[in-house]
Amino acid sequence: MAKRQIILDTETTGINPKDGHRIIEIGCVEMINRRFTGNNFHVYINPERVIDVEAVAVHGITNERLKDEPKFRAIAKSFYDYIQGAELVIHNAAFDVGFINNEFSLLHPQLPPVEQYCTILDTLLLAREMHPGQKNNLDALCRRYDINNSHRTLHGALLDAEILADVYLLMTGGQVSLNLANEQDSANTGDNPIAIKRSGGLRVIRASEPELVAHDARLDLVQKKGGSCLWRD
Repeated sequence: MAKRQIILDTETTGINPKDGHRIIEIGCVEMINRRFTGNNFHVYINPERVIDVEAVAVHGITNERLKDEPKFRAIAKSFYDYIQGAELVIHNAAFDVGFINNEFSLLHPQLPPVEQYCTILDTLLLAREMHPGQKNNLDALCRRYDINNSHRTLHGALLDAEILADVYLLMTGGQVSLNLANEQDSANTGDNPIAIKRSGGLRVIRASEPELVAHDARLDLVQKKGGSCLWRD
């Protein structure tokens, strides 16, 4: 059975929903069986309240920027439908889940908490188990796993979700980089693997000299960080 995961991040007006703070941005990246599908979810939200100055310094999103964006009630159903039944992969999940539950409870107090219709995987807790005693925020994990996040000058929900997806895949065994979602024929549905027919013999493409040099440099980096390269003399 296909495993559907949603890597999720939010930006908010402040720290605590109990103080009346609200979500202003939701960014989600969908993976099925560890493959990116491109079926992402991204919205900005008018929070109907003033954003804390300290929060603006983190994410750069102002009330002026959000004045014409939809309110949460306008996107609630589409968001609920999108995440329902998935495993949510979140860094410091208690923060985001607390805000999500607060937003839904303001609309429909009888709705169950998100933990009852999604499973939650907290990558912060996972990182603490894997790297005890070390910094495990998203920037630290990017450095640890050699992920370029130089374009992350401010926090942003979709950008952070995309970065977290890369971090999560490397933390848990690497990713399948082939994204076949765009190659799938519209008639092909369900969970069956996609059969790709090729004519003729298998074409062998050998690495160029610059590619070999780059490969050696990568192996040097792996060994420097304590890894082993069994295929190297």
